[in-house]
Formats: sequence, structure tokens, C-alpha cells
Amino acid sequence: MMKKRLILCLASCLSVLLPVQAQTVNQAHVKQQISKAASALKSMQCDFVQTKHLKMLNEDMVSQGKMYYQQPDRLRWEYTTPYSYTFLLNGSKVLLKNKHRNDVIDVNQNKLFKEIARIMMSTVVGTCLSDEKDFHVTITATQTEWVATLLPVRKDMKQLFRQIVLHFSKEKNMVSRVELIEKKGDKTLIELKNIKTNVSVPSSLFAVD
Repeated sequence: MMKKRLILCLASCLSVLLPVQAQTVNQAHVKQQISKAASALKSMQCDFVQTKHLKMLNEDMVSQGKMYYQQPDRLRWEYTTPYSYTFLLNGSKVLLKNKHRNDVIDVNQNKLFKEIARIMMSTVVGTCLSDEKDFHVTITATQTEWVATLLPVRKDMKQLFRQIVLHFSKEKNMVSRVELIEKKGDKTLIELKNIKTNVSVPSSLFAVD
């Protein structure tokens, strides 16, 4: 159950692919711009809307919540509607919390948890574009966005995801939407809204207890 929750959170940290005409770009330049923006990102907070589409069902499952990030390795992904659930990463510790129980995991003691936590963090800030051991990356452009398509390289990642599509705002060089397509065809879509960067985020939000 914990593994499924973490995979769901990873899917969550990854939103809507727009039907736009793609253009070729200087990929090295784009990666440099996004990496520069990631280095300058000290903190971030935003709202999110997640849409989960299951291939076997006709109805989409929509949930909402809030995300908080604090450099270098603090991330809080909190679902507020229609249920309450929190994934919290603070260094090497992960907290999974719902209204019935709290589970604390040391990611250094679990290889899968450690990899999922690492990829979640790199996806939020955009540094995954330069991580060639995890993904083969192709970048195209629209008028307002960089669109990065990530194809898993490693066998364990291929078993989970067919591809990940990240949308970066050209204005801010930051992730604004992501589409995660799983191996069996299910999709998780997230749109980040009301994004605020380099603002004061209380350390208490990342407390693992």
C-alpha cells in the first residue's frame, strides 16, 4: 500500500498536455535556462488540480490540494479535496499521513523509496532534464512553453511509466503542467496554479513526526 501511495504521489508531482504545434529548439540552451532557474529557486508554493484517468473507467477522478517546496530537499504534497492525504519529504525522511495514521520511512533504508523521492524532487524543480541515467529527453517549443518529453531509460522505471511530459513556462522557466502516462495506459494529469516562488514557507510544514 505504501509503495502504491508513493507511486501516486510521484504521478502527482508530475499535468495537461496541450494540443499545440511543436517547434525544434536548442535543447542544451533550454536545459541550461531551466537549470539556472532551478538553482535560484529557494522555495515555492502553489495549488494543484490532479486528474486521474483510468483506462478501464469512463469517469476521471479529480482531486485538489497544495504543494510546498523548500531548497534543497523539502517537499510537501497535500491533498485537501475530496480526501485528506499528505506526502512529505524532508531530507532522508518521508512522512505518509492520512486521518487514520502516520507512516515515517527512512528512504536510505529502502532503495525504491529513495529513487521515487529523488525523481519527485528533480521533477518539481526541473533538474530531471539533465539526468540522462533516468530519462531520454526531447524538448520542443510553443509560443509560451518548453515541452519536454521524458522516456524512461532504466528497466524499473519502464515498468511504471511509458512517458512523462513536462510543460515549462518560458517566462519563468518552471514546471506548470505535467502528464504522466503509465505503462498500462492510465494517465495522471496535474496543473499547478497560483504559483509563488521564493516566498517564506514555514519550516513547520515539513516537520516529520
